[in-house]
Amino acid sequence: MKKRNFISYEDSIEKLDSLKMGVKGFEKTSLQNSLGRILADDIVASENSPQFPTASLDGFAIKALDQKLDFLEIENIDNPAGGELGKFELKNGFAIKTFTGSVMPKGSDTLIQIENVTPKDGKLFFDIKVSIGNGVRPVGEIYKTGDIILKKGIKIGYAEIGVLASLNYPAVKVVQKPKVAILSTGSEILEVGETQKTSSQIRSSNNYTLEALTLENGAIPIQMGIVKDDKTSLTEAIQNAIYSKAEIIVTTGGVSVGDYDFVDEVVKKVGFETVLHGVKIKPGQHILIAKNSENQVLIALPGFAYSSTVTFILYVLPLIRNMLGLKFEPTVFQAKLREKFYKKSRKTEFTACNINFENGEILANFENKKVGTSAILTNMLDSSYLLFSSENSGDKEISDIVDILQII
Repeated sequence: MKKRNFISYEDSIEKLDSLKMGVKGFEKTSLQNSLGRILADDIVASENSPQFPTASLDGFAIKALDQKLDFLEIENIDNPAGGELGKFELKNGFAIKTFTGSVMPKGSDTLIQIENVTPKDGKLFFDIKVSIGNGVRPVGEIYKTGDIILKKGIKIGYAEIGVLASLNYPAVKVVQKPKVAILSTGSEILEVGETQKTSSQIRSSNNYTLEALTLENGAIPIQMGIVKDDKTSLTEAIQNAIYSKAEIIVTTGGVSVGDYDFVDEVVKKVGFETVLHGVKIKPGQHILIAKNSENQVLIALPGFAYSSTVTFILYVLPLIRNMLGLKFEPTVFQAKLREKFYKKSRKTEFTACNINFENGEILANFENKKVGTSAILTNMLDSSYLLFSSENSGDKEISDIVDILQII
């Protein structure tokens, strides 16, 4: 058996970056369907908002200097609509009742709120005086003509949808979602809902976990199902994934050194060139990444649930984000350990942990995190944090400072 050349985590990320998948294209989508999509063009204001000085309160439109008078005459206007007030000319010594959102009458420069005055017998008396411009939203307060309101490359959220609606965008141009084909290998794996016949059979979870991660990060998952541990079945499944036009093909299981671990051989048979196979990380050291002439990338992950999840986060999510025109920059911060940490290997390790805040400090602990194999997916519950321990680091003591990755 050929000895595998394991590379460092840092070198593996460099090789991943060199793949440079890039944005595959753009499409138009309705505003209602744009939530979570990546904006493809800058959104530029074609007019001021508001276009006219506008009342921000219920009250009276006045001229600020008229507050030196003992009272003002109230201009009688028969229930004008908010926009109609802008047609009226305010005379010296007069006030016009206005409402929140109304265009200010011409000649007015201030709004005095209703609670600051006393209207009586057609006259307006001042209880509390205000400064010039009070209660008036100026022209272009929200944005001005030519302002870039939304920059391309942002993820569209609820606020962006509201702004786009206010700008009269029924549809927007967005980045096309990459497709990720997901298949699990293993004759011992049962589909969800399938009856267990022997104690050696295990329930499929990887394909569901990775599908959820794919959806959560803006890509389209293609479920290819469970594949038996033989070369013919695996070859056929990967070929189907290639035909599906998925830009990224993800397999789980079959990449270590057992008798049935022949993904490397099959990958070459179906036209992929191996970029790397084996990284000095825990979990996931047997990861394989390959690429074909059609710019499709195949990433073969280990079969254990925790291992496949962490390696998907580390190696597949960066490709998805790259294809969405985004950078993948995991948040890295430092925390103080609340308990000892025992390094298990001379590899770069990623260990699920909890984070909380106390007296202005960020603290890390391993409460409810079980020590064991890379199969313990429950360690990812209630946690999106991984303690990053470099290849050459060792055990850590209570109160030591450690690096934490917040990846999702």
